[in-house]
Amino acid sequence: MNKIKEAWQAYHPVVHLLMGGTVFVMLTQMMSMPFLAIYLSESTTLGPAMIGVIAGAGPLAGTFGGFLGGVLSDLFGRRKLMILSMLAMAVSFMAFVLVSHPMALLLISLLKGLAGSFFSTVSKAMMGDLTPEDKRFRVFSNRYMAINLGVTIGPVVGAFLGIAGSGLTFWLTGFSYIVFAVALSVACRKYGVGDEETAQTSVEAEEKPGLKQMWQVLSRDTALLAFVIGGILLVTVHGQMSVTLSQYLRSDIAEGVALFGVMMSVNGLTVLLLQIPMTRFVERYTLFSRIVVGAVLMAAGEVGFAFSSGWSGFVTAMVVFTLGEILILPAEYAQIDQITPPRMRGTYYGAQSISELGSFLGPWVGGMILFAYGGPTMFLFMAFLAVFSLIFYWIGKNVHLKRQKLQSQQMDRAG
Repeated sequence: MNKIKEAWQAYHPVVHLLMGGTVFVMLTQMMSMPFLAIYLSESTTLGPAMIGVIAGAGPLAGTFGGFLGGVLSDLFGRRKLMILSMLAMAVSFMAFVLVSHPMALLLISLLKGLAGSFFSTVSKAMMGDLTPEDKRFRVFSNRYMAINLGVTIGPVVGAFLGIAGSGLTFWLTGFSYIVFAVALSVACRKYGVGDEETAQTSVEAEEKPGLKQMWQVLSRDTALLAFVIGGILLVTVHGQMSVTLSQYLRSDIAEGVALFGVMMSVNGLTVLLLQIPMTRFVERYTLFSRIVVGAVLMAAGEVGFAFSSGWSGFVTAMVVFTLGEILILPAEYAQIDQITPPRMRGTYYGAQSISELGSFLGPWVGGMILFAYGGPTMFLFMAFLAVFSLIFYWIGKNVHLKRQKLQSQQMDRAG
């Protein structure tokens, strides 16, 4: 009991609520959102390419949502922006069930992506505000684990109850956001949280990148541009995975919807179990080596999807794909950090976020190939993209090394 009490007292009550709410919301969201492509293919006459555009529009909007988040945070304040964004997400999930027109569905997906990016940014900022600096790393690690806990449990629960991807799950997800928003609003008012934080902190304000500044940096820094292109290709591979894979399993594999739910849970469980040990193990190797192995594993997973015909093959391929994902995600950020000049971290990280364009390209391009040539061809094409991306990471690495060597020689001459 004492340990539980100490754990509770270690963090602000609102931080605990944000953590628990994250599990709750992600659990219900993972019963619905990964199955969006399946739901739309069953409830509308849309083709795979258009479904891919709709599914990818949300992540695309979220990519640019961070640029608006600071302005809206200044206008409304963090607490109000969080509540408004959660209510907007609730409306968008429910609206997926109520409308069927392609343009309406596209606008709903854009709304959901924007609202999700606002909530993610502001909630992380609020957790940081309410947590002492020496405990923030643990808080954000716990938040990441809470997300993956919901990702792991949600699809299995949905598949077990037989409601995964049905209209009911979208209503359930929308309702969960409303409950969470009400609880968070009450807690914030009770503890006086959010009202006084109506502006960005000085660090955030200094580092907040603008689109014009990012394009200028990309045009000047060849290494950064190469890494961003490589990132777009890898995110394209990752972005198509849930959308087009779900459509392929539904139409070509027996009990494909249930299998997809299991595969999504396997993806989250693999991250939960292996992220920390794998990250520690590969620290002895260079960042480029980690990216190479990660890309090859993702490609191998895609090849596994192409040639699998039963549950065991698909689940094994998903484990291999996820291992690549575990290696790629932190290595990409670390690679950008390695080439970032002092006082330009926000701009370089903002430029790196452009790679999320792949979250739109993946479902769209994957959907077109799926419709025209079938699943195996689509998976093999994505495997090719994963390996092809390594050319750009190799170019970026060499440009950066040459630049470092030149700077070192100039310093030697000056000395």
